[in-house]
Amino acid sequence: MSGKAGATRGRPRGFDRETALAAAVLLFWERGYETTSIGELTEAMGIRPGSLYAAFGDKETLFKEAVRAYGSTPAGTFIPAALTEEPTARDAFSRILREAAANYCDPSHPPGCLIISAGANVTAQDSAVAAFLREIRESNLATMRERLSQAQRDGELPPDADTDALAGYYGTVIQGMSQRSRDGATAAELARVAELALTVWP
Repeated sequence: MSGKAGATRGRPRGFDRETALAAAVLLFWERGYETTSIGELTEAMGIRPGSLYAAFGDKETLFKEAVRAYGSTPAGTFIPAALTEEPTARDAFSRILREAAANYCDPSHPPGCLIISAGANVTAQDSAVAAFLREIRESNLATMRERLSQAQRDGELPPDADTDALAGYYGTVIQGMSQRSRDGATAAELARVAELALTVWP
């Protein structure tokens, strides 16, 4: 009797949380934060509004969890992976640009980068969401800047190289590649952009 009671105590959630979250990631990635409604989220996630609020909180809380989940996918990890795994800064940035061209156009998921595109056209009432995404982008840029500064200290870059400008340049190129992919650019087109961007390396 006690085992049966323990097995039935508490109402089961009735859905797989990770599967539902993955669906939310894809929807936010495709449509952005502002234009994605609760109704669209619950339909994509296969759950009722009450289950969404109970399991994930409000839309903003769900979005932030979706962004964190995105950060553990190949699309969300290729930049930090290259910066930490490659032996030289040039190798790291070459890999980042080339993988951006491939990742942003991968047909298995929405085009571009969720962190770059999801905060577009956010209204004033959701300014916290825009700030959240901006902080992530600024953190990524700071990591790029530090990798370049380390390369300069190691003698890989000349003493007069402007590492701040170089990090800003590559950050801008990467963001532009994300937008171009959303506008229909192919991986081959972005790969040519990547190779051209590498020609400015000091």
